[in-house]
Amino acid sequence: MRSLRAARYNASILKEQNQTSRQHNSSGRALSESLRGILIPCTTPFDEGGEVDARALGSNLEKWNALGVSGYVALGSTGERVHLTERECLTVIETARSHTPATLSLIAGAGQQGTRLTIEEVKRWAHAGADAVLLITPNYYRSEMTQGAIKNYYREVASSSPVPVLLYNIPQLTGLTLAPETIAELAEHENIAGIKDSSGDIVALGEALRLVPEGFSVLTGHGSALMAALGAGAVGAILAVGCFATRACVEVHAAFHAGDFERGHALQRKLARLVRAVMGRYGIGGIKAAMSELGLEGGRVRAPLSMPNESERLEIARLLKESGLFDEETREIASSVH
Repeated sequence: MRSLRAARYNASILKEQNQTSRQHNSSGRALSESLRGILIPCTTPFDEGGEVDARALGSNLEKWNALGVSGYVALGSTGERVHLTERECLTVIETARSHTPATLSLIAGAGQQGTRLTIEEVKRWAHAGADAVLLITPNYYRSEMTQGAIKNYYREVASSSPVPVLLYNIPQLTGLTLAPETIAELAEHENIAGIKDSSGDIVALGEALRLVPEGFSVLTGHGSALMAALGAGAVGAILAVGCFATRACVEVHAAFHAGDFERGHALQRKLARLVRAVMGRYGIGGIKAAMSELGLEGGRVRAPLSMPNESERLEIARLLKESGLFDEETREIASSVH
């Protein structure tokens, strides 16, 4: 009798595992289709009192919805996730979910310094409405985070996550790089659907693309390298510059796939200048100032970050005007309010 009960228990567990595996495969395939384009890593607007402004976030999303994007990443580095409480994070995800059409993906940034806490967080974000999670690499014990430790972390989280996982390679913030071979091994996991690579290393990106299996989505997070990444084989991008130069990013992607490389490269050069001049110089505060200049609701940043001063705001306005990218886009943003 004991053996029979054990056999039934094991069969039940195996059935549950198989169902979970099928769900992972199905949701991963659906997500991969929606990653073929430009995704916006949403800023988190704060009001004058420093509180999360959910109304402003919803307003921005409604305007972006009309500009041809493929989806959004909430709670990424551009979204100042490290400045938010857990309750605020849930507010951001819930607000984004309510303003994101079912045809677009909503990905939530996730990742604590420990595997157990990360798994718990991923489950909360999924319950709040995230279609997938963008998982940052733990870096507090950086010297012990070997490629083997990194692989173990991502595999354990992915195996427990109810939604697909995207790897996140951003060595300028974590001090850790996901090697192309590591990316390729992790890409074999049924619930790891892709990667956002913000390193700007096109050679390493190309090697990763050579090694990963077909159907694994590689996206760049580097606005200055969009055309180069698409040429190497990336399917899309998650770009902070897209928060304010949305239409230009979408048009670079469209031009590449239409074979109009002259137009794509011309737009890319303009985007690259803005990335250097606005984001490189003024950071997230500069992104928010540019958004406000173009009719979006940038809001404020949270300390210790700071907003550009008045003369810097005037410089940002000048850079936007001289780029030649925004006459048409400003009209589109204004008209999408109604």
